[in-house]
Amino acid sequence: MTDAADLRRRTAGLLAAHPPATTERLEFLRARFDAGLAWVHFPEGLGGLDAPRSLQAVVDAELEAAGAPGNDPGRIGIGLGMAAPTILRYGTDEQKQRLLRPLWTGEEVWCQLFSEPGAGSDLAALATRAVRDDGGDWIVDGQKVWTSSAHLARWAILIARTDPGLPKHRGISYFVCDMTDPGVEVRPLRQITGEAEFNEVFLTGVRIPDTQRLGEVGEGWKVAQTTLMNERVAIGGARIPREGGMIGVAAADWRARPELRTHDLHQRLLKLWVEAEVARLTGERLRQQLTKGQPGPEGSGMKLAFARLAQEISGWEVEFLAEDGLTYDDWTLRRPDGVDFTGREAGYRYLRAKGNSIEGGTSEVLLNIVAERVLGLPPEPRTDKDVAWKDLPR
Repeated sequence: MTDAADLRRRTAGLLAAHPPATTERLEFLRARFDAGLAWVHFPEGLGGLDAPRSLQAVVDAELEAAGAPGNDPGRIGIGLGMAAPTILRYGTDEQKQRLLRPLWTGEEVWCQLFSEPGAGSDLAALATRAVRDDGGDWIVDGQKVWTSSAHLARWAILIARTDPGLPKHRGISYFVCDMTDPGVEVRPLRQITGEAEFNEVFLTGVRIPDTQRLGEVGEGWKVAQTTLMNERVAIGGARIPREGGMIGVAAADWRARPELRTHDLHQRLLKLWVEAEVARLTGERLRQQLTKGQPGPEGSGMKLAFARLAQEISGWEVEFLAEDGLTYDDWTLRRPDGVDFTGREAGYRYLRAKGNSIEGGTSEVLLNIVAERVLGLPPEPRTDKDVAWKDLPR
């Protein structure tokens, strides 16, 4: 059984064989993966050691103290937080061996082809079609939207309808799509921030080998649930220190600008600080629960709290800073590598936080999930549950 002392020894061995000061970054990351110190809870040979998930913090602390390079999780968050756990659970041995190492090192960026313009928040109503040809490959046609990092991605996790004669949840299959294949077109979507962090993706006759399918044909919704549950934990449950993240920026503003303080703003900041701390500690508890197995619907509650707090804190900050809170650095169309909620100005945070209640599942959908799957309340009536997708009104 791997314990903390064993992990410290292994980490010391990695650092001795590959000194961070003299080892090229990618070489170090590959060596870390091969040593099982990437995801310690993953199986041996796949970046882990079959160790308790809680022991990852031991490795991370040792490497941070030694100045070891990181794998830039802000840039490859979709791969780390969504694709990797899904591949681990449903992928074949060949898929795991081929995909997980370059995913973790950041050599190959991933995106998520789930949302569609015609399906809205009802993801299971997706219309992208995958039809199997005589050779066994799948030919995919359709459109996806709000796709983060599609302009950077080599791979995508994709769900498509393979049987329109079944009810919407049962006729979906799950694929790994090569974003460099013919027929994949990525177009930028300019957001309220002026940036094109999101994209729309058009799929026209894209050929996907059956060897790039995850899970059984027609069980894509089941596979997608693993992705979605992990996505909400990744968005809402990121580990941050006390007074970290956006509440830390707001508190720093308060301390630096005493001339702008009012009693009302003080009371509101204190309330937000307490709520942010409660959310942080709840996230810690959720991560401890993850050491026992796969994430459940509780992650939806964390994502809900994250979205609400991000919008309320950024709104408070803009109000507190008055005219300085309205400044914005550059409206030029850019295609960034990721989102920076703490390194930009208040105006950016205020605008970008508006998307938090949409991305990763809208707050309205997540409220239903919490109500039904966490609190056990009666579900809403669903008249389309047993109707073939092709017969649904659109």
